[in-house]
Amino acid sequence: MTDTPREAREQQPSTRERIQQTAIALFSEHGYERTSLREIAEQLGVTKAALYYHFKTKEDIAASFFDSYAEDVDRICEWGDTQPRDLDTRTELLRRYAEVIRSHVPVLKFMQNNQAALTRLDRMSVFRMRQRRLHALLIETDDPLTHRLRAWDAITTLYSAWITYPRIDDSEQEIREASLQISIGLLRSNEAERLDS
Repeated sequence: MTDTPREAREQQPSTRERIQQTAIALFSEHGYERTSLREIAEQLGVTKAALYYHFKTKEDIAASFFDSYAEDVDRICEWGDTQPRDLDTRTELLRRYAEVIRSHVPVLKFMQNNQAALTRLDRMSVFRMRQRRLHALLIETDDPLTHRLRAWDAITTLYSAWITYPRIDDSEQEIREASLQISIGLLRSNEAERLDS
């Protein structure tokens, strides 16, 4: 069965999304500092005026990447705020966060490789604030340092598996499952120690 014209249009990325996709590809290939709005417009086959309609500067484009990431992490944290503070909720938070990372891999790789530019634009704080918010949902307020560190490692394991781990022959699915297994194991260790104390 084929899509109707309307469904086909809805599945196509908007001009704004096409700009973001093209920009992140050029930023990743040439570096943020060495990519101009003119190059983004040329790659898209549009005029700079058409680009300006959506984004006035490349800083605006970079900010839009992080706004989208932040919205996704906020959404899962808001869900976590309404749930019991137990291992099942924390496990589901990690699963949802793994999906957020997977859907934002190009942006997070861009961030990893352009930290100086992002610090100047103050976009790194968007990422750090969301990690801290998620971390707070994975721990109890009176948890010992070892529990707090394990919860932090659970978050950073998911990030590093997608962004910094060197790819060899492992599939994305294998990496996702292995990193989730490690992260969830860290939270289970915390839960086991809570029950023993």
